[in-house]
Amino acid sequence: MKVLVTGFEPFGGDAVNSSADAVAALAAGWAGPDELVTAVLPVVFDQVRFPDGPLLRLLDEHAPDVVVAVGLADGVTQVQIERVAINLMDARIPDNGGARPVDAPVADGGPAARFATLPVKAAAAAVREAGIPAGVSYSAGTYVCNASFYAIQHALAERPGVLSGFVHVPRSTEEVGGEAAASALSDGGEPHLPLEALARALEIVVRTALAAARGEVIEPAETAGALH
Repeated sequence: MKVLVTGFEPFGGDAVNSSADAVAALAAGWAGPDELVTAVLPVVFDQVRFPDGPLLRLLDEHAPDVVVAVGLADGVTQVQIERVAINLMDARIPDNGGARPVDAPVADGGPAARFATLPVKAAAAAVREAGIPAGVSYSAGTYVCNASFYAIQHALAERPGVLSGFVHVPRSTEEVGGEAAASALSDGGEPHLPLEALARALEIVVRTALAAARGEVIEPAETAGALH
C-alpha cells in the first residue's frame, strides 16, 4: 500500500513548524514495508484547496491508500486526531500568500462538513497506549489546516477505499528549546512534546490506518465525545 503524509511550512512569524519536522522525522525512521510519500505544503489557502495546487496534485499523482495531513495547533498539550472538517475559511491572520478570507467556503457547493475516514478512535487509543498524550478532536479550526483537511476529504469523497484525515500536533520540545522547555508546562509556557514522540505518534496513526485498510482494525464502538 501507499501512504501520503503532509506537513506545513512555518507561518505566523515562526522559523519552524513542528508538523513538518515531525513528518521529516517519520520519513527518516520509516521501515516500510508500505511505501511512504511525504511533502511539506505551503500555508496558503488556494494552494491546498484548488485542483492545480500541490495538495490535490499529490493525491492524483500518487493515488495513496492512506492520507494523513499534519498541522501545528498552538497551545495544545496532546496529539489531536481530527474527526470533522468544515466548509469554512475564516482567517484570524493572513496566510503566507497574504490572503485572509472571511466567512468563505473551502469548496463552493460542498457540504457543510466532511468527516475523516481514518479510524480516529482506534488511532488515538493506540497513540495513548504508546505513552503519548492523544485524543479525538471535533474542531480543526477555520485556518489553512482545516481547509486542507476539508479539501482532502472532499476530493476523496468519490474514492471510498482511501482512508484519510488530519492530525494536529503541539510544538516540539526542541522548538521551545533548552531549559525553558523543561519548565514550559509548569510555568504557563508553550505546551510541547518531544519531536521523537510526535514522529512516533504519526507512525502509529499511519500503521493503525493501514491495519484498518487491511481489515485488521475496526473502529471501537465507544465514545470519544466531549461536553463542550
